[in-house]
Amino acid sequence: MPILMIVLLFAVMYFMMIRPQQKRRRDAEQMQAAIGAGDEVVTIGGLYGTVTGVDDETVMLEVAPGVQTRYARPAIARVVKTAERIESVPEEADAKE
Repeated sequence: MPILMIVLLFAVMYFMMIRPQQKRRRDAEQMQAAIGAGDEVVTIGGLYGTVTGVDDETVMLEVAPGVQTRYARPAIARVVKTAERIESVPEEADAKE
């Protein structure tokens, strides 16, 4: 019986602590991967800026007119406003109509 209680305690700890943390980390990674030019973001330091360029590991932010700074992708805490991206339509689809 005591072993069952210990196993139950570990199961509860897994579902209450570890699993939600993994979900938050996964969501943050997806958000950071989806960042694109024109998005308005907030860094972990509280700096607001507009994304002007994206690299594999870094993001260029315009924090004031003409002032650009470079940050690591994990330094982006959240996206405030997503830019509307124009999806490219193949010219072949337009030619068929």
